[in-house]
Amino acid sequence: MDFSPLKAALADVVAIPVTPFAEDGGIDIPAHRALLRRLLDGGVRIVTPNGNTGEFYALTPDERRTVTELTIEESGGRATVLVGVGHDVPTAVAAAEHARDAGAEMLMVHQPVHPYVSQDGWIDYHRAIAEAVPELGVVPYVRNPLLAGERLAELADSCPNVIGVKYAVPDAARFGAFARDAGLERFVWIAGLAELYAPSYFATGATGFTSGLVNVAPGVSLTMLEALRAGDYVAAMKVWEQIRRFEDLRADRQSANNVTVVKEALAALGLCRRDVRAPSRVLPEAQRAEVADLVAGWSV
Repeated sequence: MDFSPLKAALADVVAIPVTPFAEDGGIDIPAHRALLRRLLDGGVRIVTPNGNTGEFYALTPDERRTVTELTIEESGGRATVLVGVGHDVPTAVAAAEHARDAGAEMLMVHQPVHPYVSQDGWIDYHRAIAEAVPELGVVPYVRNPLLAGERLAELADSCPNVIGVKYAVPDAARFGAFARDAGLERFVWIAGLAELYAPSYFATGATGFTSGLVNVAPGVSLTMLEALRAGDYVAAMKVWEQIRRFEDLRADRQSANNVTVVKEALAALGLCRRDVRAPSRVLPEAQRAEVADLVAGWSV
């Protein structure tokens, strides 16, 4: 198969939509649709339902299927859909097959959360998923600094539908080495730690970056992408400074409030409730005003 159109789609701002919840605790379907339309209208062209900013691990299997289906329906050809899958192999394969049948074009495979992960086992896990849906592009989510780039190349040798990598190890030098060991031109490299790491990762080979902030201010994220594509790092770093405090709040205490801060910003804009599910928790009152003030300073 020719995966070049999908590879081109990955070299962009890869939006990770939130999953808004209603007062009864279930998914707020109307709000979810409205937020997706806002992303699309704002210029986003690739979305990842069931990503970490979407609270993947806090959703039930039925809810994850619902999120996949409504995202594909709302995207309606306006954006490429990169569905997050994970958990045990049978669950991940079933989710991959559901995504394919629902009309998705690609999968993002969450970093395995099992406490015992060998590099051979990492390959086995991803191979089982990729081989189940050979017509879909597959993007491993790499958060393990011990994984060798050569092992990714080995996976792609047997699974040519492994076409991109969401790299989320907070080390730009490590990323540059990993990408070259795996094959810099062979894969699309996505800076998986969002806007704060995008400039340094673009400097060493990335051509796309993930974003949760894009839920709040699509124009801000797309402005950074435009600057990075042009090689204008001065302009990119101006955006970086603009969103630095917001992203620092998300990253604080090992990203305890990663989703919480995004939902608080959306609540400040009147776009959805601030509710999150355990193990996340809503922001205390003292921090809510700061988030609202930060968002008020952006063009949204």
